[in-house]
Amino acid sequence: MIGLTSESTPLRDVSEVADFARRCFQPAAQDPDADERVGVELEFLVFDRAAAAAQVPMAEVERAVPALPGGSRVTFEPGGQLELSGPAAPLRDALDRLAADVSAVRAALRPAGLVLAGVGLDPVRPARRQLRLPRYDAMAEFLGEPYGALMMCSTASVQVNLDLGDQPQARWERAHALGPVLMAAFANSPLSGGRPCGWMSGRQAVWDRLDRTRTAPVPASGDAAADWADYLLDARLMLVREDGERCRPVRDGSTFRDWLNGAGERRPTADDLAYHATTVFPPVRPRGWLEIRYLDAQHPAAWPVCVAVTHALVADDRAADAALAAVEPYLGPGRAPSRELWRDAARCGLSEPRLARAAEACFRAALEALPRLGADPGLVGEVAAFADRHVTPGRSPAADLMDPVPGRRVPAWLNGEGRQ
Repeated sequence: MIGLTSESTPLRDVSEVADFARRCFQPAAQDPDADERVGVELEFLVFDRAAAAAQVPMAEVERAVPALPGGSRVTFEPGGQLELSGPAAPLRDALDRLAADVSAVRAALRPAGLVLAGVGLDPVRPARRQLRLPRYDAMAEFLGEPYGALMMCSTASVQVNLDLGDQPQARWERAHALGPVLMAAFANSPLSGGRPCGWMSGRQAVWDRLDRTRTAPVPASGDAAADWADYLLDARLMLVREDGERCRPVRDGSTFRDWLNGAGERRPTADDLAYHATTVFPPVRPRGWLEIRYLDAQHPAAWPVCVAVTHALVADDRAADAALAAVEPYLGPGRAPSRELWRDAARCGLSEPRLARAAEACFRAALEALPRLGADPGLVGEVAAFADRHVTPGRSPAADLMDPVPGRRVPAWLNGEGRQ
């Protein structure tokens, strides 16, 4: 889907955008008897425990990262955030392999005094870019200050990639409908500049302040492919790739639809469309699988709970039915959450009573589903413990990061050695 050359034939009209969008909802060929696969991408901010306000050079982290036993791909985000992308596999295997890689990285960083922080927004350091690539230069110019820089350099997330199954439309709707509840349950970024920022998910607050044509949820009409095509057409162009590696930011507000209709020096190609799709960042994005992008980074020992619950509620039909029944009263047209509900989730987390009630029902459904999905008793126990600690009392993980604890020598978000 992404591998066409820039010399590919120019697109004729919107029908080819519609064809591309439909392909994004066509799952890759897979053995129908095979287990559901999960892919996980973990981003971590890296800190020096002895100097938390200092930037950690990306090259220092890169030198320290060992060969990884689970086969995760290691990359870096523009601010030096470390990303581990685990191989897609059935739930238990995917979690075990990625957990082994996280443990290996933590052990390798420890002698240098470095730690993977379990938080979705840098609590103390200003945004500072370390990675200089043409794409990121153009992105920074397009998105602007301060929120573009914060998003690129100061945020970290858990991205859960799920198979489309035999009902892509249903899974697409579930991933959206349950988004505010899951965002609230795992909200974990309440600090910025060394103080509370007024949001349980400050990371999501940053995203909400960027170009809404590329960060808002995809509108829901009941036809996911058509909605995705319209979203791609109406999103503003961020950049156009030119000869070689150069990227030119587009600052005139034109959309891909405008470009297709002749507002440019040349017509866009299939490759331009595929690349444009990588520059839009809705909370859920289809790519032959579903990318669920609205979850804050979690403590290095707690992220499997986030993945397991999200997978269970989207992939298991019985769990999904129970979860959707819990959120139904709060959904708008097309069974989609309103912008206000998304904002309430980010601002209040589980202190918002509607979201807290729905989260309790969702976690009950996930706990019932996980054994059916191959989860071992240890993982089920971790999910239950998370529910007891956070969901039942209505306290998102962010609340723990703001609580002063007598005798604590390092802040909770920097405590990468133990469980939150």
